[in-house]
Amino acid sequence: MKTRLLTLVASLSLAWTAATSHADENAPIKVGVVTFLSGPAAGPFGVPARNAAEITAELLNAGKAPAPYAQKGFGGAPLQLVLVDEAGSTTTQVTEFRNLVQRANVDVVIGYISSGNCLAIAPVAEELKKLTVFFDCGTPRIFEDGSYKYVFRTSPHATMDSVGAALYAKDVKPNAKKFSGINQNYAWGQDSWSDFEGSMKQLIPAAQVGTSQMPKLFAGQYGAEISALLASGSDIVHTSFWDGDLEAFILQAGPRGLFKKSTVILTTGETAMYKLAAQIPDGVIIGARGPFGVFAPNNELNKWFSSNFTDRYNVPPNYAAYQMTQSFLGVKTAWEKAQAANGGKRPTPEQVIAAFEGITYESPGGKVQMSLGKGHQAVMETAYGMTKKVGGKMTVEKVKRYPAEAVNPPEGIKSADWIKNGFKK
Repeated sequence: MKTRLLTLVASLSLAWTAATSHADENAPIKVGVVTFLSGPAAGPFGVPARNAAEITAELLNAGKAPAPYAQKGFGGAPLQLVLVDEAGSTTTQVTEFRNLVQRANVDVVIGYISSGNCLAIAPVAEELKKLTVFFDCGTPRIFEDGSYKYVFRTSPHATMDSVGAALYAKDVKPNAKKFSGINQNYAWGQDSWSDFEGSMKQLIPAAQVGTSQMPKLFAGQYGAEISALLASGSDIVHTSFWDGDLEAFILQAGPRGLFKKSTVILTTGETAMYKLAAQIPDGVIIGARGPFGVFAPNNELNKWFSSNFTDRYNVPPNYAAYQMTQSFLGVKTAWEKAQAANGGKRPTPEQVIAAFEGITYESPGGKVQMSLGKGHQAVMETAYGMTKKVGGKMTVEKVKRYPAEAVNPPEGIKSADWIKNGFKK
């Protein structure tokens, strides 16, 4: 009797273990999503990114994505989002990140628009050993000044934006004699101007710097800076302004004639081109931080994403939305690759990381190659064009595309050194 009882207990234990294991395999994957939900950056960046996260998770959970993303969720397990507002200081964001990891017990964090926040979060993600994917922030310092195991960035860094902008400036203004800039005085703005200035010196050596204006982040008023730009007599004016600062600059610079006097490059201008179509004249150089938005390829993934996003939110997705969805697809690719290598079982974070490093995958914006930062930093092609109103609607013309290898440094070489040495591979 005792033997039979022990056998029954053992059988029940094995059955319970198997059931629990099966349940764990299909338990929701908790994804912490951090983006601006309030403040000046919410409208042009944070909310579109949140919308992209929500609709992408919904479509993936329903198995309504084209190949190779047709499997539901990540590896068959549904996604559960935990949203966090990126507004506030870097100290606040570090606290919120710790809460996501230690209280909400998320499996992965996808987020961050601010370069300052990414610089603050990266070492904390490493300390807590939590897989963290930056979807937007641009500073190249993340992986050029540091090395991380748990941190990835699935969008290209800002060097691509500035090098691409300088290449386009050379193509359309090869005889420019003077160029100037207005950029926000923190990591993103400083890096963007430094890369653009260095690239222009290589590509149009005869051109001189007129003035470099560095107002504080979210200053909002740029009267003095616009006066300096007008007085500089520059052929080209570069700005990496984003969020409300970009919109304020456009609204203030237009009436004062800056767009008529100089060819202005808005490296993130795609986010404002529809909202401020009436204020942006023809001939302004527009970028989208990569092949996103109006520059996205005509592929099945783009048709799937842009049509679903537009139908849901009644507005086309901008580059922040593209980058958010691109991050989800990157994690999904790595997760399912790791799961397949693990015999179909739910992978460990370390297995996902090993699968993530150096992968190449397709997105609505085209090919993404995780080829920098020891396989943790993405590169892509980029594109620029000029604004042109057709029938009262904003479009782009004279679009030029630059391959990834032309606008990104090779592995192991810092962006500043690559530019200084004439873009040598």
